[in-house]
Amino acid sequence: MLKLVECVPNFSEGRDKNCIDAIAQTIRSTEGVTLLDVDPGADTNRTVMTFIGSPEGVKNAAFAAIAKAAELIDMRKHHGEHPRMGATDVCPFVPVSNVSVDECVELAKELGERVARELSIPVFLYEKAATSPLRSNLADIRSGEYEGLPEKLKDPAWQPDFGKAKFNAKSGATVIGVREFLIAYNINLNTKDRKLANSIALTIREKGRAKRDEEGNIIRDENGEPLREPGKLKSCKAVGWYIDEYGQAQISMNLVDYKETPVHMAFDMVCEEAEKLGLRVTGSELVGLIPLQAMLDAGEHYLRKQGKSPGVPPEELIDIAIKSLGLKDVAAFDPREKIIEYRVAESKGPLVRMDLRDFANELSGDSPAPGGGSVSALAGALCSALASMVANLTVNKTGYEQQRDSMIDVAIRAQRLKDELLKSIDSDTDAFNRLMNAFRLPKKSEQEIEHRNEAIEEATKQAILVPLDVMKSSLDALELVKKIAEFGNKNAVSDAGVAALMGLSSVRGAGLNVEINLPPVKDESFKERVTDEMNSLIQQALALHDEILDTVKTRMHQE
Repeated sequence: MLKLVECVPNFSEGRDKNCIDAIAQTIRSTEGVTLLDVDPGADTNRTVMTFIGSPEGVKNAAFAAIAKAAELIDMRKHHGEHPRMGATDVCPFVPVSNVSVDECVELAKELGERVARELSIPVFLYEKAATSPLRSNLADIRSGEYEGLPEKLKDPAWQPDFGKAKFNAKSGATVIGVREFLIAYNINLNTKDRKLANSIALTIREKGRAKRDEEGNIIRDENGEPLREPGKLKSCKAVGWYIDEYGQAQISMNLVDYKETPVHMAFDMVCEEAEKLGLRVTGSELVGLIPLQAMLDAGEHYLRKQGKSPGVPPEELIDIAIKSLGLKDVAAFDPREKIIEYRVAESKGPLVRMDLRDFANELSGDSPAPGGGSVSALAGALCSALASMVANLTVNKTGYEQQRDSMIDVAIRAQRLKDELLKSIDSDTDAFNRLMNAFRLPKKSEQEIEHRNEAIEEATKQAILVPLDVMKSSLDALELVKKIAEFGNKNAVSDAGVAALMGLSSVRGAGLNVEINLPPVKDESFKERVTDEMNSLIQQALALHDEILDTVKTRMHQE
């Protein structure tokens, strides 16, 4: 599965276009990352850049950008409205997909250590990477700003997490950390009244509203601080305002942890509170980008509310999310532009984008790829798709009420396996092409020969691991087929039989691709481990296939 991390460094330069372009170019030229946005501010004299990519690529791009900023920006000459303490003021990592917060914390530490060691810039870790509660809040670390750094570094409580407590006059200090993905999200109301919108915002935001007595006066504690009624949504900041362009009021929200408060939960809560005030939500607006998982979760949520199975393709989940949240109410919403993963790379490879005839024609030519490996992955995807189909035909079917929840689970899992196996259609061909490229490397010197042999060994292993993963995913799909054969809609039990045939073909076909690539591998422990795993997967698939077909034939002939 594709691992994606976002990085949003803030640089203390917002006026010098040449400097900003040079920093941006270091990011663009780093392999494995995509620069999404460059946002300079002249008054703040600060530029925010947003890029995304693989964990290693993002870490390398962040270092390159910090190094370029250290080269070009002189903090002794810097003035701007925004608080700052270094040429690269802050550099947060944000987990987007298939990456944990802990993994991002390791990235932050690795980057911080390198920045301190190679650039002699003191580094502080903040938020989820903080080494103590005192350093969790960015504002606390930045207190005193660049001008206060010389004295701050003398304080034992403010020794940097990486590097010496020595003032770097040109570059200052850098704060590196980890935070959750922030979703900027506005919900539209059928009113122009800003006060009504703000009342809803105060009710839902985590901070809540100030408590008031019967006369409307704010109630305060012994220290004079207002007492508060906590809001209904965690990790939510909100305010109500009126947008003249739209001619209506909005609740504008920052969802600082969408896993705790997802967009669909915020939308439903605002709908409830609006109704209490005689208002109606007309739709919503996404500002910036949103992670794919947030859209999938919303689609699943609304399908479940409708009593339907959420075990459908991602495209359908996204479509129902867009419709349910009213994301086209005041502006266009193109998933290819608004979903962050779709901005990075095409979710479908060139083979998967083909229609059936084009794929068969490509397969039938004189090129060795695509070949049996891609066909095996396709067979596994078809097995998974049939499993989802039978499960969905069982959900809400009279007489199958007790199986409803388990069939929904099967449909969801089968959809995920289907998408994984579809990606493997291209992954198998890509692995073969990498192997061919390794064989084409020069071999004129001993050093070139050694490099070529190492490249061939690694590419061969990859050409083995891709079909091995196909075997594992297809075996998982066969486990799901067993459930639908036993408990699924009897009228579709023959489809379960076909799914079993496809699943076994996938496992055995992918196994042949593993087996043919094993002999040249020099790593004997790798060969032994893969051989044992391959044989085990084949035996399990054969047993499942036979068991499923017996069940299918029995149920087909039952009265």
